[in-house]
Parts: sequence; C-alpha cells; structure tokens
Amino acid sequence: MRGKVTNFAANKTVKEMKEGKRQKQVASVFQAELNDIFMKLGLNMFEGGMVSIADVKVTPDLLEARIYLSLFQVENPTLAMKHVEDRAWEIKKLLGEKIKSQVRRMPVIHYFLDDTLEHVFKMEALFKKIEEEKKAREENSQ
Repeated sequence: MRGKVTNFAANKTVKEMKEGKRQKQVASVFQAELNDIFMKLGLNMFEGGMVSIADVKVTPDLLEARIYLSLFQVENPTLAMKHVEDRAWEIKKLLGEKIKSQVRRMPVIHYFLDDTLEHVFKMEALFKKIEEEKKAREENSQ
C-alpha cells in the first residue's frame, strides 16, 4: 500500500495532496539538490540502469518528504531501493548541508519506487498487441 495516502480523521482515502506554494518551492529545491547528491554519490547509475528522482512531495508542515525514485533498466529494483536506503543517512546529511538556510528543520525522508515508467511500457505493449490482433483479424476476414 505504498504511495496511498490515508486521511484518518475523515476516514477516507485522499487521492492527491493539494500542495501549497511553499510545499512546491521546497519540493523543487529538494529535487534539484537530491539530483546533484545522487550524481555526487554515484547513486544515479545502478547495475547498468539509471536511477532518477521522479517526484518529491512534502507534507504541509514541511516535516516529511516523500522521494519517488524512477528506475530505468535496473534489473533488481528491490536491491536498488535497498542500496539507496542504506545510504539514506549520507544523503540526508548532504541535503541538510545544502538546504539548511531554506528550512528550519530537516524533514524525515521516505523513499518510494515510482513505477509510472513501468506502467507506460506495459500499456504500450498492450496497445501494440491489440493493434497486431486487429490487423490479424482484418487479414483473416479478407
């Protein structure tokens, strides 16, 4: 159930968080700085694949940040996520040094796998298969 945000007070699922201006500003700073940190630490490449920061979401109180990582052609996503989580303290330390003048407190950082790219590839494969079946049916009916 990762990535699903639940509003326990109202007991309903919130599909998208409405972000304020400050949240968006902090998230964009986090994303830019994290991209630099990942390159500096060599975390942007893993097992011949590419790791990138797909999105950053920050809670309204700016005390929690959700980092969504996109993995392209990484053979073992679980191992890649573990590798990032193992270096989480180092990432947080470097991030804190870079953004200390922009936030009062360093937020708690959580890493999530962004599988949007995987879904795009699956959908493209399905559309291609449907198109091929459609062509085959048309050829058979002629």
